[in-house]
Amino acid sequence: MGNLGIMEILLVGILLLIFFGPSKLPQLGKSLGEGIKEFKKASKELTSSATE
Repeated sequence: MGNLGIMEILLVGILLLIFFGPSKLPQLGKSLGEGIKEFKKASKELTSSATE
C-alpha cells in the first residue's frame, strides 16, 4: 500500500471517525469503492482503445 504504515492508516481511520461519525463510514466506504471501480473501468477502456 505504498509508504503507508499501520500507524498512518490508524490515524486516518480515527480522523474519519471523528469527522464523519460511525454512521457515515459505511456510506463513505461504499462511495469510495464505487469511485475506484469506475476509475479502473475508465482507465481500462482508455488503455484498450489506445492499443487498437
